[in-house]
Amino acid sequence: MRPHGAGRAGTLEDVRIVGLVILLVVASTAAACTTSVTGSPVGTGSVVTKHDPNTPGVDPSFVHDTDGSEIDRLAATVVTDVMDYWRQNFPATFGTEWKDLTGGFYSVDTARAKSEAPPCARRSIDVEGNAFYCPTEDVIAWDRSALLPVLRDRFGEASVMLVLAHEMGHAVQRRAGLTVAEQRSNPDKYPTILVEAQADCYAGSFVRWVADGKAAHLQVGKDRLDSALESLITFRDPIGTDQGDKGAHGDAFDRVSAFQDGYDQGLKLCADMSVANRKFTLRGFTDAGDAERGGNLPFDQLVKSMTEDLNSFFNTTVTQAGKRWTNLTPQTGEANVDCAGNDQGPIAFCPSPAGGGEVKVAKDKLADLHSEIGDYATGTILASRFGLAAVSALGKPLDGADAQRQVLCLAGAYTGQLITRTSGFFLSPGDLDEAVQVLLQYDYAGRDGAGKAIGAGYERVSVFRSGAVGGAPACSVS
Repeated sequence: MRPHGAGRAGTLEDVRIVGLVILLVVASTAAACTTSVTGSPVGTGSVVTKHDPNTPGVDPSFVHDTDGSEIDRLAATVVTDVMDYWRQNFPATFGTEWKDLTGGFYSVDTARAKSEAPPCARRSIDVEGNAFYCPTEDVIAWDRSALLPVLRDRFGEASVMLVLAHEMGHAVQRRAGLTVAEQRSNPDKYPTILVEAQADCYAGSFVRWVADGKAAHLQVGKDRLDSALESLITFRDPIGTDQGDKGAHGDAFDRVSAFQDGYDQGLKLCADMSVANRKFTLRGFTDAGDAERGGNLPFDQLVKSMTEDLNSFFNTTVTQAGKRWTNLTPQTGEANVDCAGNDQGPIAFCPSPAGGGEVKVAKDKLADLHSEIGDYATGTILASRFGLAAVSALGKPLDGADAQRQVLCLAGAYTGQLITRTSGFFLSPGDLDEAVQVLLQYDYAGRDGAGKAIGAGYERVSVFRSGAVGGAPACSVS
């Protein structure tokens, strides 16, 4: 966050895109879209095949250089269903028949120095940690040693499905008429960030098809989408990347938004994406001091800086609805912050019978989130509790499904208007990444006054996005 009177700041992350530069140097037409993956598991078993679990999936013998392993069998199953999806849906969308990849699929063992390199790469090691589509050879290749099994073990099989569906999305773009020459000659019309968002959107539309039970081999429960999105946001750009940079893919908010748009709204929206109708939130630093600070304000400074701004935003929101807003001053301490025995999480809004109320903050409970995810993890939760205060001021129920959605939506509405600000208090590069992470991993920001919340991270992010894009009117609080 950027406090009043200070330069913009962002969060420096340890996740870096690797292989993108390597593969673009080797073959400048290759679309490599992966990153190093580190950390602890958030869930497994996200995708299962519909057949005998002892011999799951499709025979990978059609994959070049496969070793017939379980991971290649999973990859072969995914690309088989992805191709089937496009055979069924490409003609109605683009007015022509789908054509399978002429160069096929390549599995690369980057653990063996003498392993054969796939097309568009000089050496197998050049593919380490990557999956990519190469349009000059019309092939998709993946690292079966240092990418797919790492994704599967950390995020579950859905992450493998998402990555390979994304790469197939690039093949779709070529078949839909976007040539390499046109993309190079008109970068303002086809910036990399737009091309990558469209591939994310195509992946989302495919995953929805699988979730709806239409795939021949794969099935994924809708309750397993959180782990897929967790994998997607590990591929976000390094903090401070500008959306105009060559090779920019988007921040976590951009990438999740594109996937969710494909999943929720379908293929036509993806196909119609353009610079005229797609806005991105990825942004670079404008001040050296911001980058040096890393963007994470100390806890106490963040709460103090946000409080004035939150009161101003919600005063306007509530007053416009014909009600009265009472300014809140968060009380920070180490004590339990439950309200009437209801656990809202590390920050709680406790209403007063006389109007207004109190925001209680348990600093000790937030310390890990604040340091591990970033300051806007705290900021997102704090904004949601002010949102609950607004629901109270508007005379609406503080518990139930509507309240849960309203507090998330209002937190998004507050956050959204920070994105467009260029002075005062506004978001830093990386803050939206932190918001997406905390929404996926924790339900605190979606808890109502009774401590109940929307259970799925996917839905929490979706509701938050609706507020960020549509503002307070999208939150049904009038």
